[in-house]
Amino acid sequence: MKILIAADMEGITGVVHWDQVNPNHSEYQRFRKLMTEDVNAAIRGCFAEGATSVAVTDGHNNGRNILIENLDPRAELYSGSPSYLSMVEGVQEGVDGVMYVGYHSRMGATNAVLDHTWSDERVSGLWINERAFGESGLNGAVCGHFGVPVIMASGDQTLCAEVQEFFGSQIETAQVKKAVSRMSAKCLAPSITSRLIEDAASRAMNNLKEHTAPQPFKLPAPIKMTIEFEQSEMADKAAVMPFSKRSTDRRVDYSADDMVTIYRAFRTMLALAR
Repeated sequence: MKILIAADMEGITGVVHWDQVNPNHSEYQRFRKLMTEDVNAAIRGCFAEGATSVAVTDGHNNGRNILIENLDPRAELYSGSPSYLSMVEGVQEGVDGVMYVGYHSRMGATNAVLDHTWSDERVSGLWINERAFGESGLNGAVCGHFGVPVIMASGDQTLCAEVQEFFGSQIETAQVKKAVSRMSAKCLAPSITSRLIEDAASRAMNNLKEHTAPQPFKLPAPIKMTIEFEQSEMADKAAVMPFSKRSTDRRVDYSADDMVTIYRAFRTMLALAR
């Protein structure tokens, strides 16, 4: 079985503040190590239960966070940006399941560490087919386009609930902290979270083998996306995107027949809105 681990940073062990995930801050180097350790825990769980190959996609910021010198050598790493499918680059190569490590909840979620949807400075909301989405749902829909299920996730309690809402109760989760507010959480030590993540990855692998893992998350066409931007000027810029439509206030709509086109349009509109 081939597994893709899609890694972000805000949901990593101990992270509670933007400084800890910002490459320009002194705390970042500590949390790069913790991110790599969380990813390694998931890798161990995959191989312990029969994975034939594991690839890791570094999906935070510029995609250059995981310390490859400390990465489990059995795994391969997608690093750098931009790439065709960004946070789930590699899912198009033919994998059997995707695991999220270090994910966070959508913008506006209550009691969620560093909640945001892709860009804290540009996006105040994302809806697809009239449903509020965060990065977990957005990336999961891209995986579903390729027929691949999301089978495991780690993060705070609100992220764990969010992925269950989108992908079903069959998804395995590892709660590494309990959010108290956007920048406060009751955290567990790395020695504890490492075991939680490894065990969740192992259970997810067993579910995949037993055919009890979640089904791929597929959205019916046509797919309508609505992005609400933080500022009206950003919406003005994003509406330059061909076939987009400025709707109400700071919202811009875009429709397509497949999720990959929606995903690429989302990323393009955010780039225009800078």
